[in-house]
Amino acid sequence: MKDFYICDCVRHENKIITSTFVVVAKQIKPKKTGEPYLALTLGDRSGQIEAKMWDNVEDVLDAFEQDEFLKVKGLINKYKQRFQLTIHKLRKLGDSEIDFADYLPKTTKDIDELWRTLDAFIDTFQNPHLKALVKAFMADPEIAAAYRNAPAAKTLHHAYIGGLLDHVVSLFRSCDLICRNYPQINRDLLLTGAFLHDIGKIHELTYNRSFSYTTKGQLLGHMIIELEMLQAKLAALPGFPEELKTMVEHLIISHHGQYEFGSPKLPMFPEALMLHYLDDLDSKMEAMRAQFEREASLESAWTSYNPSLGRPLLNTEKFLTPKKSSSTEQATLEDQPGGSEVLAEEIPLIPGLETKR
Repeated sequence: MKDFYICDCVRHENKIITSTFVVVAKQIKPKKTGEPYLALTLGDRSGQIEAKMWDNVEDVLDAFEQDEFLKVKGLINKYKQRFQLTIHKLRKLGDSEIDFADYLPKTTKDIDELWRTLDAFIDTFQNPHLKALVKAFMADPEIAAAYRNAPAAKTLHHAYIGGLLDHVVSLFRSCDLICRNYPQINRDLLLTGAFLHDIGKIHELTYNRSFSYTTKGQLLGHMIIELEMLQAKLAALPGFPEELKTMVEHLIISHHGQYEFGSPKLPMFPEALMLHYLDDLDSKMEAMRAQFEREASLESAWTSYNPSLGRPLLNTEKFLTPKKSSSTEQATLEDQPGGSEVLAEEIPLIPGLETKR
């Protein structure tokens, strides 16, 4: 197990750390002098961090690629209110030197139990066509295995192994509850949309070492992939009503809700509108939960700026908890607790690299 995770940055601000990471992204950029520097996104199971290497970059330019593992020594500091890592030394690691569990976050919930919950919801369907359709997806071993393991997104929400299933089960529960308040809603249709709305993520995203997009995902996106998957399953279900097929397709292509969010169509019937808003709500609530978890060690009730939500967040539990000291909380984004002991393991690979900007 690693000694340092990205979530520990707040305790090591302005300190030198040594740890291992997976390379999520790698770019070679020019300095003002024309010399190259490395701009990396490094990751582990607790999150991601931007990293820069400024000096003697030529020695390591071709030493590693995206999705490979590095041992890194460098300085943790802040730039524009976000933590970054300035790399002093690095070396590539072999697979035998790492524990894969350190690098991909995974749901703490029981995958088998989540899958059984999903299946129990489907068993309550009254529409035989929709029940047969969803059961056909769940009975497909390849789809089922991927559905149980895929993240729901690359970074924005439920970005962990099992995240897709976790998200859909949560969405099923919300849909089931709100249908009780709106009896005009076709519950089976809404839940079918919830099951299928992100199923294309199993082919859009790759999650062997880090979360990234497949070539098919980059070129088509998950909604087009979902339509292809739907057509393949419907081909084995003769007699599926054409009108119902069209409505399921609309649920898929409208669930982002707005054109600027990549939705080809706006939601045009009640179940489609409800799917969009409940999906959006579940995504945002998870994004908030994850932000509070990442910054649990901060003294301030205010989090740092959340890029996906476009704002800092107030942790109401911290805000309403009586203070242990008489000092007044400063609700600013700069508040951070003090650092702790330095992790300073040496990496005998590229001696003499010092950080200069």
